[in-house]
Amino acid sequence: MFSQNRRLPSAIRTPLLLACAVLAACTPLPPVPAPAAPAQAAMPAPAWQRPGVQLLHIAPEESLLTITVRRGGALARLGHDHVVASRSLQGVVAPAPGRAQFQFRLDEMSVDEESLRQAAGLTTTPSADAIAGTRHNMLVRVLDAQRYPWVRVEARRTGDKQVFDADITVHGVTRTLQLPVRVEQAADGRRLQASGSLLLKQSDFGIVPFAILGGAMAVQDQMELAFRITARPEPSAPAPGAGPGR
Repeated sequence: MFSQNRRLPSAIRTPLLLACAVLAACTPLPPVPAPAAPAQAAMPAPAWQRPGVQLLHIAPEESLLTITVRRGGALARLGHDHVVASRSLQGVVAPAPGRAQFQFRLDEMSVDEESLRQAAGLTTTPSADAIAGTRHNMLVRVLDAQRYPWVRVEARRTGDKQVFDADITVHGVTRTLQLPVRVEQAADGRRLQASGSLLLKQSDFGIVPFAILGGAMAVQDQMELAFRITARPEPSAPAPGAGPGR
């Protein structure tokens, strides 16, 4: 296409190199390595669980956790903001003492579902190749998901019923953060829904935000986490006070 002996003018060469770098970042990448642990490893019983304390179990099909990461750097306009989501939360909630424990696998998270991008107010449209590249970079280059496959959260209600102290473990690092939570519980205690959001930084968990071109295209350190969790009794659990069938 171009003569091998002709040097492109600087005004053309620089944008061309930048465009090649951007395209290279979004090309399809090798598959993410298979997880080292079973996808549905059983969650250990909480240390705070006691006989007689009612436990509700998180219903993953009715629960959602999203993390929005935004672009940064001098060339941010060439990139995309992203939403990653988990629809496979597993864990338990104890309404009376105000305790909860749940976990999810990083490699089960979706990347850039269109409906979630719209809900987050993101205006760009990444291609399928860009989404595949984002997923690979997130799991392999940033989070080392093969070594640290799980995100775990243990929360306990504080004096303020709308605020929980949450021990969040990501990338092998645990941090305790204050988590505002709105809790709605059915009158019979058979259904609970908790929702909330908070800002957190990747660097607080020893994670180096993804960047290329010397930081000219990068992911911002701060992330936006939002969740909506529904918990119910196990299907076989009888209703409180229920006697034998007639």
